[in-house]
Amino acid sequence: MEEKRFLSLKEFYPFYLTEHRNTTNRVLHFIGTGLVIPLIPASILFHNAFLLLLIPFTGYGFAWVGHFFFEKNKPATFQYPRYSLASDFMMFWDLLTSKEKFR
Repeated sequence: MEEKRFLSLKEFYPFYLTEHRNTTNRVLHFIGTGLVIPLIPASILFHNAFLLLLIPFTGYGFAWVGHFFFEKNKPATFQYPRYSLASDFMMFWDLLTSKEKFR
């Protein structure tokens, strides 16, 4: 069976949400993304490039624990890295503004 290829972020995001139905997974994504956001200004403010190195470990660390242990699926990051990264921030915003629910 051939896998669907997504040609736009608008088309990808609904699929992304179906891969994030588990509440714990959503919470872990929210925490990881929430921790990543202040790392960028903190690295500039404190002139500490090491903080930038923490970004992938912080963001993906929380997300991948959510996928492997709670959602029990493979993160879409492996196949759609750019769309997945953008969708992480979109879901973070949607959860923050209650457009999406933690469930």
